[in-house]
Amino acid sequence: MESGIISKINLGDLSSGRAFDNGCTCFHSCQGVVNDLRGQKTDCFCDAPRLAPELEFIQALITIGKLLGTIPTKEAKTVQLVAELNTLNLNLPARVWLPLHSSIPHHIVRVPPQYAAVLNSKDKAPYIIYVEVLEVEDLYTSPVPTKIMGSSLRHTKSEENLTGSDNPTEDPSIAPTLTSGPNNKTPSKAVNKSLTTNLSTPLSNHLFSYPNFINDDPNDCWSQEDDEITQQYLQLRRPRNHRDRDTISQMSQDSSDSKEPIFVPGDIKRRLSEMAATPSATFSHDPEDPSAAVLKEPWEFKQRRIKASSPYGHLASWKLLAAIVKCGDDLRQELLASQLLEMLSKIWQEENVPLWLRPYKILCLSNDSGMIEPILNTVSLHQIKKHCQLTLLQYFEREFGPVDSKGFAEAQRKFLQSCAAYCLICYLIQVKDRHNGNILLHSDGHLIHIDFGFILSASPRNLGFESSPFKLTPEFVEVMGGSGSKMFQEFKGLILQGLIAARKHMEKVVNLVEIML
Repeated sequence: MESGIISKINLGDLSSGRAFDNGCTCFHSCQGVVNDLRGQKTDCFCDAPRLAPELEFIQALITIGKLLGTIPTKEAKTVQLVAELNTLNLNLPARVWLPLHSSIPHHIVRVPPQYAAVLNSKDKAPYIIYVEVLEVEDLYTSPVPTKIMGSSLRHTKSEENLTGSDNPTEDPSIAPTLTSGPNNKTPSKAVNKSLTTNLSTPLSNHLFSYPNFINDDPNDCWSQEDDEITQQYLQLRRPRNHRDRDTISQMSQDSSDSKEPIFVPGDIKRRLSEMAATPSATFSHDPEDPSAAVLKEPWEFKQRRIKASSPYGHLASWKLLAAIVKCGDDLRQELLASQLLEMLSKIWQEENVPLWLRPYKILCLSNDSGMIEPILNTVSLHQIKKHCQLTLLQYFEREFGPVDSKGFAEAQRKFLQSCAAYCLICYLIQVKDRHNGNILLHSDGHLIHIDFGFILSASPRNLGFESSPFKLTPEFVEVMGGSGSKMFQEFKGLILQGLIAARKHMEKVVNLVEIML
């Protein structure tokens, strides 16, 4: 009974570290431990709310998205996102999962904050997260993975304590408690106690102490890969006149009272190997466009980097998943568009028409929020224009080789087949609001359209000023070899074949639209 009361208080309280714990004790009972050792399943008989942890996890992601929407600048949004995900990680691993990837039974163990990013949006604040999971046999009967603390490459939070030496009341060690927003439900008494403890501790006890690996507190140490996030967080909190300081590492070396942090050679070697193996990104980090570098990085490289720095990366069942969380928009129309893309793709396959589409998963969580499957290894045409200052043809030549090369020819054909397919999609379901920000180019040359918020006669602000049936720019035609080329004639032939095939299956398409409207 007592555990049930504790669970009721903590469920949904991210500051407790047990926000996704429904109070079930079946897996920790003697029988549960024995079953785990024998590799047998354990069923829950204690009537704990089975779906409550998952619902709280989804609600936490939605709350983060709505909070980010109230923050004016992208830099501040990014810092807040990192802080919120750090708080979320205090409650993981747990019996929660990404419903967008429900085909793979898994438990979430960690959401690395440094890889998350707020995506470009005029009014909203959608964000992408990469989620570390462990594959399991069954969501409900497999035991929750044991929490593993961060990398053994650790050092004390000397940076935070040095900042606090200027003004003890601004000690960043209590910052997450005070600034993590609505997700943090720490009572005011706990905050006061934390303040009293920090103010009453002598400064000499804070500076550069050796870490104690026996009674290791995760709040007093962090892994080396978190340094960049910490710098951003501290930069936001420091007074303006202190922002020109040297880095903390330089100050540490000059301090006569400091002790050297402990570094484990194995971790250093691993990180050096990781840096050497990872190619430099084509796009530099741009605070005004953080999604450029995040989404263009090849998935294999990103997966390898996150796995190398993860405390769970050595486990055989480790897997990396990704999701975009979007709040403030009704995604039901996006869901309809995704289903239409899936249907037309199958129709063209059945009719042997070589048109290519990339449908992506949409999950509606409420009337104004949902999850979207990110399309990996892509870059938007807007980002190509902004970061590379190249025409589309020049970008193709840079990525795939000269015009007469085999690599260029393969990418050109994929571009042709996908461009024709999406031109037909835009014509058939009247897709509007087509701009360079919602047209992506895949690393293999395929063109991909996203963001189908305006379809079937709907248009931005209901102005209806777009008369073009689809977007086919001179640059697209140039990639195909020009309007007089053989490739462009093939493009026109594919448009005709696709229309005839879709006409044969008209009833299927119309029925789906009628059901969803």
